[in-house]
Amino acid sequence: RKIEIPISIDTYKYEVAQAALDEGACIINDIYGLRSNKKLAKLIARKKASVVLMHMQGNPETMQKNPDYKNVLKETKDFLKKSVAVALDSGIERSRMLVDPGFGFGKTVTHNFQILSELDQFVSLGYPVLVGLSRKSFLGSFFSLPVGERLYASLAAAVYASEHGAHVLRVHEVSAHRHAASVIDRLRNLKK
Repeated sequence: RKIEIPISIDTYKYEVAQAALDEGACIINDIYGLRSNKKLAKLIARKKASVVLMHMQGNPETMQKNPDYKNVLKETKDFLKKSVAVALDSGIERSRMLVDPGFGFGKTVTHNFQILSELDQFVSLGYPVLVGLSRKSFLGSFFSLPVGERLYASLAAAVYASEHGAHVLRVHEVSAHRHAASVIDRLRNLKK
């Protein structure tokens, strides 16, 4: 059965990625940015799949226990550069790579806002930038908003990211974000 739309799988596990790619998935989103599993990178190259190289400090169990950076922008960008090098060394084509600064993955509220405010630094890496901002806790921090009440903050962050170079928005409320993105696209087209 052929899948008509691109399917992305979040995994860093070789066996999960292999099964998903065999069933028609075409993008692997690795929270470790291919830094924990070179075998996975080779699989992605062999299958001619795309990959999202994400930054995370620590691992899912420890990432939010006192995240600490001397310079969050530089360290995140350097990590992603090394992930790109691993991908290239493994044979993954440049055109099949996206980078993700990893909002909420081993970062404080301040770190997340610093990265969002300087998103162009990640655009300068030369790869499409994917951002996952939807419902993130740092967006609810102003008003102590629970997850279900973060739509407006998510939309504001998505519009800002889009205007500052994000190529792909990973969202929960697809329709609302699609409407916001359509308005941005219409405004961009008027400037051409």
